[in-house]
Amino acid sequence: MFDAKKLLDQFLGSQMPGSTGSIGQKGTDLIGMAKSNPWKTGALAAVLLGTRTGRSLGGGALKLGGLAVIAGLGYQAYKNYQSGQAPEPKQALPELLPPPSDSAFSTEPSAVSNDFAIGLLRAMIAAAKADGHIDAEERSRIMDKIHLSGLGSEAEAFIEGELAKPTDMDALIASAVTEEQKVELYTASRLAIEPDTRTERGYLDMLAGRLGLADALVEHIEATVSSAKVSL
Repeated sequence: MFDAKKLLDQFLGSQMPGSTGSIGQKGTDLIGMAKSNPWKTGALAAVLLGTRTGRSLGGGALKLGGLAVIAGLGYQAYKNYQSGQAPEPKQALPELLPPPSDSAFSTEPSAVSNDFAIGLLRAMIAAAKADGHIDAEERSRIMDKIHLSGLGSEAEAFIEGELAKPTDMDALIASAVTEEQKVELYTASRLAIEPDTRTERGYLDMLAGRLGLADALVEHIEATVSSAKVSL
């Protein structure tokens, strides 16, 4: 079985294959990759969506692993919601930190199973294909590019399978058991797309409803994710 947590890093662009070492060294590595293979330097979510979203995670978020980004944003939104604050979508997000280890949003290995990480990946892919733009031809094009990313056969097979089959919404919802996991599942879905079509907005609204998330909590997640993204 492939490492779903590592694949989440690559989905969000925080860990590119072959990029190791210090932040400065990573920058040098990525410049070299961009010249030889540009598909190794872009987040996989962007490969799925092309350039339609026009927004990406800011550099502060990309210092964390993909799971920590999802959990950190979910934790921040949930904390603000519980405190009774009003959502402020235009407010700049302070430096994003991983959730505390004693939080239900913890990213400690003992707290997050590979199965739930797979659920987060499925949520991101489901959101990416929600508007129906990924047909058989587009799927083939995407897989050609993902193959160049050097993810490995198991991870590639997983992505290809998820792109090809209809979204199993019941299974997706069932993968999130606690309220915190439900927040993370919605956060991951919202990170994958900018809902600039009625279909995408409708999909996220349906997901929130099926997860049983309060409207005010969804507004906090939306505001927190929006504040973490920057214009490309």
